[in-house]
Amino acid sequence: MAGYTQYTDPDKTARAIGKEKPVSPKDSREICRMVRGKSVAVAIRMLEEVIDLKRPVPFGRYNTGVAHKIGVGPGRFPKKSAMAILEVIQSAKHNAEYKGLDSENMKVKVITANLGRTIPGHMPRAYGRSTPWNQQTVNIEVILEEAQ
Repeated sequence: MAGYTQYTDPDKTARAIGKEKPVSPKDSREICRMVRGKSVAVAIRMLEEVIDLKRPVPFGRYNTGVAHKIGVGPGRFPKKSAMAILEVIQSAKHNAEYKGLDSENMKVKVITANLGRTIPGHMPRAYGRSTPWNQQTVNIEVILEEAQ
């Protein structure tokens, strides 16, 4: 991932990227879908509730075998991914404060989770064999915009 996915007005937006976070790409995409378009305060509160196992993240795709949660449908509590995304959102919020923007009056304009570099590994098996046991990473991008 070379840069940001969208060009934005630097006078109204703040942005941050978290590169190669060792979290699940699927969970990260679902969290991004849940948080997109919300205000920064609401997004941070939602992610903290996911970390505290109080708010499930609804899974829209590839949800075969995912248990239903009350009021959500199929969902889970991806704590590790939520912590990684919360870290990047807080970084973008601090960038907004540094630029002199009103960080309390901002909303999440763009939030994406793209597949990062795969860290190769292997798992030993019987009879001297091995199986690939790779670790996927995620590049998380957040762009905050001042609400009108």
